[in-house]
Amino acid sequence: MFSMFPEGWPGVGLLLLRATGGTLLIVQGAALFTERHESGFLGMAVVFVLFAVGLLLLVGFLSRYSALLAVVVGLTGAFSWSLITSAGPLVTPTAAVLYTVIVVAVICLGPGAFSLDARLFGRREIVIPASSSKS
Repeated sequence: MFSMFPEGWPGVGLLLLRATGGTLLIVQGAALFTERHESGFLGMAVVFVLFAVGLLLLVGFLSRYSALLAVVVGLTGAFSWSLITSAGPLVTPTAAVLYTVIVVAVICLGPGAFSLDARLFGRREIVIPASSSKS
């Protein structure tokens, strides 16, 4: 899949998108943990996924795959009545739709230059040797 690793202001914009989406996921996971920490294994698994995906987005590691998982989590949360809690305004279906749109933008645009993906899989210099003419 084609990835962009722009530097400068576009890279900062992609960093802000990733940071916002990751932070919203982590805050939602923390709110669900504080409210429903006795909900058993499934509840803890959802909280763990929210934390892990949020952290991956923050650092920009495997951004497109973690953003795709965040889309699945966001759509599930947007259509789930169980997200309506008393934990605050960030744990609502509207917040789930918000970070879903943000991570879809990350999927479409790529992680940017200020990410681990750029360091690990970023631009490479291809050196083509001069052709020798031994005719």
